[in-house]
Amino acid sequence: MGIRVGVAGASGYAGGELLRLIAGHPEFELVAATAHRQAGERVSAVHPQLVGVDQVFGATEPAAFADADLVFLALPHGESGALAAGLPDTVKVVDLGADHRLRDGAAWQRYYGGEHAGTWTYGLPELPGQRSEIAGATRVANTGCYAVAVTLALAPLVAAGAVSPADVVVVAASGTSGAGKAAKTHLLGSEVMGDLTPYKVGAHQHVPEIKQATGATGLSLTPILAPMPRGILATVTALPLTDGVDPRAVLAQAYADSPFVHVLPEGAWPHTGATLGSNSCHLQATVDVDSGRVIVVSAIDNLGRGAAGQAVQCANLMVGLPEQTGLSVYGVAP
Repeated sequence: MGIRVGVAGASGYAGGELLRLIAGHPEFELVAATAHRQAGERVSAVHPQLVGVDQVFGATEPAAFADADLVFLALPHGESGALAAGLPDTVKVVDLGADHRLRDGAAWQRYYGGEHAGTWTYGLPELPGQRSEIAGATRVANTGCYAVAVTLALAPLVAAGAVSPADVVVVAASGTSGAGKAAKTHLLGSEVMGDLTPYKVGAHQHVPEIKQATGATGLSLTPILAPMPRGILATVTALPLTDGVDPRAVLAQAYADSPFVHVLPEGAWPHTGATLGSNSCHLQATVDVDSGRVIVVSAIDNLGRGAAGQAVQCANLMVGLPEQTGLSVYGVAP
């Protein structure tokens, strides 16, 4: 018998991606998948791509995970804390929601509202020292999707003193799956196709998380809803602190031993289609010939590296497996 795994909130997009990855994982055995409104329905009826997963969604309550060694929480923001509190300390937990990411309770109140559930180990293995922190933790908070795309692009440059942390500007486009599976008028095909729409301009909830993870002190994030199901393309710019900064070289050195972060060859630029279905992040960097600002472009699959894939990467470390286990470096095309 392998490592017994449960997924709370398994009926959503991130939950479905988790189930897909678990089904192909050589060491994980799915013992519980829960939902709210769709409790009692078969997994394959809700996620037809998972036709071989012969399981029924249970109700989302701590008792559903009595047989689990490891639980993934793919719940709406604000709902993970209560469920996690009902799980034994011996059960390892990875929270894909935002409940446990922030150290600052006031920032949680400002951007999310409600009571702050506390702070867990931050689930971004590529940050310095974080792999060992995750490996020793029983509770890990997965990053937000925009947060991982921006942090991987920015954190090494701030840490190296290559760019100013006080003036960072990000424009990032995301696929519609980032908004969840609930029916919403603005996500209808007729509304989305042929359209680009900014949202939460100047007030996106991932801003304090990105600042916490990167050391940035001044950050402007403009998210854009793009007419595609999944993917994030982020353009990150910052002022260099010294002349002759080579941002690509800084990133290449930082990620030389990271299996899922790829600094592309000179002249090649990231695009979302190349990361589809993978746990990879593609990066490229340059210096603007006019303004002198450093520009880094980052591409991920928001349901892969931005959610389920990274959660599995963290879980692998938590249970003593190589972090690549059950995950693909390569995207799917076309």
